[in-house]
Amino acid sequence: MMQRMTTVPAGPDRPAEEPPGGASTSAEGAQPTLRRVEVARMIDHTLLAPAATDEEVLALCAEAAGLRVGAVCVAPTHVYLAAASTYRDGQGAAPAFAVASVIGFPHGTHLTVIKAEEARRAVADGATEIDVVIDIANAMDENWRAIETEISEVRLSVPPHVILKVILETALLPDASIIAACRAAEAGGAEFVKTSTGFHPAGGASVRAVRAMSEAVGGRLGIKASGGIRTAEKAMAMVRAGATRLGLSASAEVLAGFPT
Repeated sequence: MMQRMTTVPAGPDRPAEEPPGGASTSAEGAQPTLRRVEVARMIDHTLLAPAATDEEVLALCAEAAGLRVGAVCVAPTHVYLAAASTYRDGQGAAPAFAVASVIGFPHGTHLTVIKAEEARRAVADGATEIDVVIDIANAMDENWRAIETEISEVRLSVPPHVILKVILETALLPDASIIAACRAAEAGGAEFVKTSTGFHPAGGASVRAVRAMSEAVGGRLGIKASGGIRTAEKAMAMVRAGATRLGLSASAEVLAGFPT
């Protein structure tokens, strides 16, 4: 078993990996209680459309800098462009945001050696965060050792400072399997577990899944809710359930629902 970092490394303006602002566990329908700046720091501003153009990626990065989000999340082919943009759109020598990329996306069926190489290349191009999709069949088959082994190999393929997030596609899994998959990801050396790719027809993030993830690894790993979060109310519900990151494509619309 790999030794996992007990503290998640912080990117530019990243929050501590626990629900910020004293967010409570009150009802899902409650109004947002965090300030806009607090939520922005939790956001991975995302563009993963297969036909996304360079121009659209540059627009994403410009918007990310304006919104002061924590990171952008782009396909491996766009990492270099986004990494260059983070300094151009920032102020001074500090990057305006971190750059995350997806590995084995969206189905998770790449061979592990391919995922490891894809991760290495993304980091070489400037990514500091990697979101890797597990082989979903292993979770369906309850083959937790295979998940641990796969994540361990990807973890070893990139430097220790790179944040590794593991995408579980939780809409396909009962709570017990979500908990077991989270623990396998933790044993493999992940710093985060993540709900969804946002591309599977089974659905995206849910409060149910985030609560199960929090039960499994909350306080030790970060929890990223991603997929179908388009309102401030839903974002706040995810935070109350235990999410410490939010993967959003509608970041501006979500942030508009939080007080300044």
